[in-house]
Amino acid sequence: MPAAFLGHGNPMNALEVNRYTSAWRAFGAAVPRPRAILVVSAHWYINATAVTAMPRPRTIHDFYGFPQELFEVQYPAPGLPELAEEVSDVVHPTWVGADVDSWGIDHGTWSVLMHAFPDATIPVVQLSINADKPMDYHLQLGARLAPLRRRGVLIVASGNVVHNLRGMDWALADDGFDWARRFDEDAKARMLTDPGEYAALDAHGDFHRAVPTPDHFIPALYLAGLAAATDTPDTEVLVDGYAYGSLSMTAYTLGMSCPPAAGRGGSPQPPPGLPPDGSNI
Repeated sequence: MPAAFLGHGNPMNALEVNRYTSAWRAFGAAVPRPRAILVVSAHWYINATAVTAMPRPRTIHDFYGFPQELFEVQYPAPGLPELAEEVSDVVHPTWVGADVDSWGIDHGTWSVLMHAFPDATIPVVQLSINADKPMDYHLQLGARLAPLRRRGVLIVASGNVVHNLRGMDWALADDGFDWARRFDEDAKARMLTDPGEYAALDAHGDFHRAVPTPDHFIPALYLAGLAAATDTPDTEVLVDGYAYGSLSMTAYTLGMSCPPAAGRGGSPQPPPGLPPDGSNI
């Protein structure tokens, strides 16, 4: 079963048809139908390693200031409580908690899955990002999830390799600052050629501008870990680009190729009244 990292960007992508959302849709159409989807989302960033274990996870709207249409989105995919035990088994002795009622499906997950799997019939489980752990922990945890792929579980990571909300310029809808481009291109080279060293990007000269907080960067470590655990990794770029100067939209697939997406256009324009620093996202 393949795996993927999807750069999700602005929540408005959930409602857009552009080259990013078209690429996610092409990915969903090309991948063999999975038994379940395990998602590592930048937006479940807590002080523990946990998985959702409820039969009917709720749709979480974890942002503000966007149009009401976005708050009305529901992604009613079922959960798969027994997958929590499978995750715990494959990553043992790492402790993994089972969340039966506090989280659900956040916008880092549903904003991409509603394009990739619009019928919302495949069970979805989220794996939290443990904020207390170093980069290598996440890389290694990703590698230890590899057996799930052989059991029909599609592993999807959702974040943005470059994610500096305070550096955003809404006028640069489809452009990236020089430092954002440098870091994203170097990260791309590492992901495609030496994924086991992906965590070492924290020594990059542009790291602190590209990754002022680690939440959106860490999901890519899970794909890098999976790639490093694969005998013949075949990681490919699904789609790439930049948004608002300080976000990268690069997405990767592992274990499959996708036809070129047919969509046109890039990042959505922000609704009126949004804060200039993106603090609502």
